[in-house]
Amino acid sequence: MKNRQQMTWMGLMILFCVVSFIADILMAGIPIPLSDFGALVSGRPLSDSSFHFILMQLRLPKAITAVLAGAGVAVTGLAMQTLFRNPLADTSILGIGSGAGLGVAIFLMSSSLFPALSLVPSFSYTGMILSAIVGALAVLFVISLVALRIQDMVSVLIVGVMVGFIASSMVSILQYFSDPEIIQNYLIWTFGSLSGVGWAQLQWLIPICAIGFTLMLLMPKYLNALLLGNAYARSIGIRTRHVSFAVILVTSIIIGATTAFTGPISFVGIAIPHAARILLRTSDHRILIPATLLLGSSLMLVCDIISYLPSNGMVLPVNSITAVLGAPVVIAIILKQRSHKGKIFG
Repeated sequence: MKNRQQMTWMGLMILFCVVSFIADILMAGIPIPLSDFGALVSGRPLSDSSFHFILMQLRLPKAITAVLAGAGVAVTGLAMQTLFRNPLADTSILGIGSGAGLGVAIFLMSSSLFPALSLVPSFSYTGMILSAIVGALAVLFVISLVALRIQDMVSVLIVGVMVGFIASSMVSILQYFSDPEIIQNYLIWTFGSLSGVGWAQLQWLIPICAIGFTLMLLMPKYLNALLLGNAYARSIGIRTRHVSFAVILVTSIIIGATTAFTGPISFVGIAIPHAARILLRTSDHRILIPATLLLGSSLMLVCDIISYLPSNGMVLPVNSITAVLGAPVVIAIILKQRSHKGKIFG
């Protein structure tokens, strides 16, 4: 019965993700008739010639970016909660997003020293991605070293928040010495946006995320063992240090790539894994990882649609919408943890 319910939920998640994807393409901005979307898929002419450009060059890349970013942030949040055995662990709360942001800031604000290189698209994209990955990786290693010495999960969270503050402070110092135009570009990036990603950027983002998601889908056995504790994992022959390093590396790659192009996205990594556990009533990562990928994608697509609801051509920052939706989930988790003496998993 439980397996049947889980299969039903997974089917509904797939359906909702597909519907959200189509809705985002048609509704996020100027409404486009569903018949024109069908015409685009079938290769028939559209009712308005401008719709082809809007769909292919603006809406479709943005929707694909929403899928990749939402899935990436959600699945890395699940991995962090399992690795640290902490229901509030997330790339934003642990300061990993801030580390990626610091890497991007260093790259953007130092690009003025080498203006010729910044004109080469491949160098610009590669530099952004590598800088974000290195920043995220550095913070994750610091948090991991702290977690080895401090077993209290609240203390680990506090250290993560402090590391995030340090990274943000370093960004502020860099801003003081940077050009106003570069500072403005960075501030716009921090709001979080899906619309700035085109096919040129997706040529980098899609393969990186595809590799990262594939590696995550190969990790359920190890994540399930880590969830029960390092002692149990070692007792069944799992090299916990190697697995932890692999999780950290894959998380940094996914977060670095998505953050480089979309900006920081908060709270999705906390809310989605818990939503998947509640809906599917399991802690088995064989089920949770694909469910988290689907729910994360769907949430980002919905947030993108909401960001275009204001009139007069205004677009709300995606990061603000995810915070409004995700913050209540964090509060609920804290209250549940207090009432159940920390037994969030299971």
